[in-house]
Amino acid sequence: MSHYFTTPSAPEKRRNLQVRFWDTDWRFTTANEVFSSDGLDLGTAVLLRESAPRAEATRLLDLGCGWGVIAVALATACPGAVVDAVDVNPRALALTADNALAHRVGDRVRALAPDAVEPDVSYDEIWSNPPIRIGKEALHALLLTWLPRLRPGGVARLVVGRNLGADSLQRWLIEQGWACERVGSAKGFRVFAVRAANPAITSGAT
Repeated sequence: MSHYFTTPSAPEKRRNLQVRFWDTDWRFTTANEVFSSDGLDLGTAVLLRESAPRAEATRLLDLGCGWGVIAVALATACPGAVVDAVDVNPRALALTADNALAHRVGDRVRALAPDAVEPDVSYDEIWSNPPIRIGKEALHALLLTWLPRLRPGGVARLVVGRNLGADSLQRWLIEQGWACERVGSAKGFRVFAVRAANPAITSGAT
């Protein structure tokens, strides 16, 4: 899973994909050396099938945006929202920006490296198909960095493979003081809604 850590080294080869979710057909551009470049990965498909953002949300985060399918979907569903699309892969960020422009939400989708996100920004919702294969320690650090950015009353929507430790991750989140409810399950994936059980663990930033 080298694309989680390294800058793509091979020349970029783009391709167009047709995907369907929320009873809508969508067209996206992908490229080699980004996550799930050949199509909508099963975990993200399950997440989108089982979840929808609140239309009144004003700030959302797509954590690990890949080529931008969640970011574009969120911006389209929430016309008053700004969506931060965060990834460590610069090729993924470029694809996300281009896909947002193609879907006419480019003015509201910000494709950003993690360290480019302002430290005081907080979110109504965080959506992620988190990179489980980076290892438990790195995954825990990732979640503990971003989950506290939820606004009071906010929710993080995560999809995790059952055979990749979904149930143990749920237990760990609860141990860290988060309310973590399983709200969907399909095709070997769990969909979790994560909220602050104790308001003190959220940032309260705006």
